[in-house]
Amino acid sequence: MTPSSSNSPANGTAQAWATLGGDPALLDRVAYRGGGSLPARLPVMELARATVAVCSLAAAELTARRRGGPVPAVTVDDAAVTTAFLSDRLVRLDGVAPTTFAPLSRFWRAADGWVRTHANYPHHRARLLGALSLPPDAGAEAVAGAIGERSAPDVEESVYAAGGLAVAGRSRDVWAKHPQGAAAAAHPLLRVDRLGDDRATRAADGLAALPCTGVRVLDLTRVLAGPVATRTLALLGADVLRIDAPQLPESPDAHNDTGWGKRSTLLDLAAADDRKSFEELLALADVVVTGYRPGALDRFGLSPEALAERRPGLVVARLSAWGRYGPWAGRRGFDSLVQVATGIATTEGEDGRPGALPAQVLDHGTGYLLAAGVLRALTGQHDAGGARLVETALTQTAAWLTGSLAKEPDGQQAAYDAERRLVERDSPMGRLRHALPAVRYEGGPADWARPPGVWGTDAPQWADGTV
Repeated sequence: MTPSSSNSPANGTAQAWATLGGDPALLDRVAYRGGGSLPARLPVMELARATVAVCSLAAAELTARRRGGPVPAVTVDDAAVTTAFLSDRLVRLDGVAPTTFAPLSRFWRAADGWVRTHANYPHHRARLLGALSLPPDAGAEAVAGAIGERSAPDVEESVYAAGGLAVAGRSRDVWAKHPQGAAAAAHPLLRVDRLGDDRATRAADGLAALPCTGVRVLDLTRVLAGPVATRTLALLGADVLRIDAPQLPESPDAHNDTGWGKRSTLLDLAAADDRKSFEELLALADVVVTGYRPGALDRFGLSPEALAERRPGLVVARLSAWGRYGPWAGRRGFDSLVQVATGIATTEGEDGRPGALPAQVLDHGTGYLLAAGVLRALTGQHDAGGARLVETALTQTAAWLTGSLAKEPDGQQAAYDAERRLVERDSPMGRLRHALPAVRYEGGPADWARPPGVWGTDAPQWADGTV
């Protein structure tokens, strides 16, 4: 496999910064330092450095807006970026490596091509087996036999109909002609828009130590892009409270990687008392980030319009796998599945077998883009007030990777030493190794203020004790 990256690292950054509506003159504040390695046929390193660059620049811009003075200089260190994009694989708890994919989360050969499934969570595994008419204790051999007898599109549709996750492999050309692929191509990488016509704003704090000091964030996201975004906001000083439903399982490995700087609580929004607690938290929130499939939270009054009506001046950031448009708008999805549908797996494959990107690039890149959008929305509020909506999807990041970024000239990547960007700290779960932040600007934080706590054990209140 031939390594690739752009010879002009500022090109991808300029594209992403323009999507965010940023001042192009600020791009001169960004400098690049080589030494990273995410080898792939597609320009993965270009995407990684660009998303980290615009997030860092948005943080520097908000810092200047809140404290006064020039926008601090930003340095994008390829080695730090590479390590950060591999953070979910490099995290260690007491020296134990994470389990990235369950045995039934993999590629399978169908009668006419390839299928990739995602069954990391017990309920997804059960639905996959049910759709294939297999018993609950069926293993990989039985799944391979069942899928091998059917066409890839048939497996895709039947598993999704059962509430599971499976995607048929497609080439980039086939995806471009698919209704969902065509819909994705018609949408921008990311959007930052006004939400309603209110003029509510948050007062600037000239003594703010970090750009998000005093910003309260409700985090309603799960693996992996949303938690990366909120982990970044926590790094930058935000009080981030993650809220999960008690009936949904969470991966301890994912929490150990993305829980840095946050607190975590459990609320069942269908229960009256928990819903009351949520509304009390919302009344004091500045940002709400959601990462569930489109429409899943609307029944709880959590659409952007409903949230902004109850909390004027709110920034609502939401992401999904496939976007809120096209025939797949309501489908669940993960990075690995989006790679398969959009032709990335075919591009990265060898000898007729599909491949994968060297990291969960769509997740990490989308997470940094979403965080950058929130930061730019907060900057916009200092100028004009008003609620804001930030929105993106994994499929939009995939379209960028295989579209305008893929047209960039290729270059060689340097080897790097991950150990220099990894540190160990004690946590309530044990000794945690984690990747240092890739988001960097002059005077910015070098690490998170606190390690993750035990998932779901924090009280449903803000850090200062208010509810």
